[in-house]
Amino acid sequence: MTCATVAQDLKPHCVDLIEALGGQVIPLGRGRGYLNVLDPGEATAAAERLTGTARTQVLAGAHGRRHTMVSPVVTIMRGQPPTDQEETILDRALKVLNETHRGVPVLADLLRVVQNAPADVRAAALDRGDDVRYRKITENLEASLIGLVGGGRLGETFSQPTTNPMKRDRPVVCDVSSIDDSERDLQAAALLACWSAGFGMVDVANALAEAGLEPRRHYFVILDELWRALRAGRGMVDRVDALTRLNRQRGVGMAMISHTMSDLLALPTEEDRMKAKGFVERSGMVICGGLPAAEMPQLTSAIPLSQAEQDLLISWQDPPTWNPATERETEPPGRGRFLVKVGGRPGMPISVQLTDVERAINDTNKRWHHRSRIGAPTEELA
Repeated sequence: MTCATVAQDLKPHCVDLIEALGGQVIPLGRGRGYLNVLDPGEATAAAERLTGTARTQVLAGAHGRRHTMVSPVVTIMRGQPPTDQEETILDRALKVLNETHRGVPVLADLLRVVQNAPADVRAAALDRGDDVRYRKITENLEASLIGLVGGGRLGETFSQPTTNPMKRDRPVVCDVSSIDDSERDLQAAALLACWSAGFGMVDVANALAEAGLEPRRHYFVILDELWRALRAGRGMVDRVDALTRLNRQRGVGMAMISHTMSDLLALPTEEDRMKAKGFVERSGMVICGGLPAAEMPQLTSAIPLSQAEQDLLISWQDPPTWNPATERETEPPGRGRFLVKVGGRPGMPISVQLTDVERAINDTNKRWHHRSRIGAPTEELA
């Protein structure tokens, strides 16, 4: 059984497709829906069906995903990652929360743990038994959590109970198209939250399948607009890398999508740029559409491309020409054309042809095609 999981959709391009497949559409954004970053998803229910090592691994994975989501959201709030000491405090506070809280916690509950200063958290803070020292050590972390709980520029999207949990037995898309491009921090946080929830769902499905409790499901996880998350703050490359590596890598395909190599390499530090470049270098398959000539030095530094392959990609970037006979533009030379590269093998140029059914659910220009005229009669607009 194969379930394609589209982690998020900013345009939205995939909503109609997922609906046509009988999948689940999860709207997210201000006033549209919430995705609690502390929600373990189906991990808790799955753990109750498991025993031994399998149960321990599922619960540990859920804890790890909580940590790898709270830290990036804090990073996006600040523009820089939490300190090593704050990371340790967060890890200990999440463990205390897991042991003492009934039901699914939210960020407000995590904030209360930090403010209440239980012994385990104080030990992680190295406060030496001094209340004043503890408050000083945790002040910045507490301020960040208050900003998340109180709304702030990230809104309440990640601090409220999840409104529409992901289901592991069908294709899923998180529709985050309502988040405006001007809210880049919120967009980046939404991408990470969706990816984390998606990988958590895959982790649970694999554990249940390995225990013989459910059929094996193969997932294809799509990480679109990768560059937006990487640019959200210093250290985000490590966060994305950690998030994806938590996946068990069994029965899962993954696509990382970005516009250009320049987007991936426009990061503040050389260390982050090299790690982002490594995402491309380690990929088993690289698929390229039309690209400008300026992109070739960066692209060929990550994957080998012959001069003929480079020329082909550049030619696909050309704009359409005007046909005076039809008084219309010709089809752009790069429409539906891609070059598939596997390792050092010669690239395979392909042309994607949509069927009539696919055209109806893959219209990325809907708002141009379905225009209404101001002042037109009601029956004409219907």
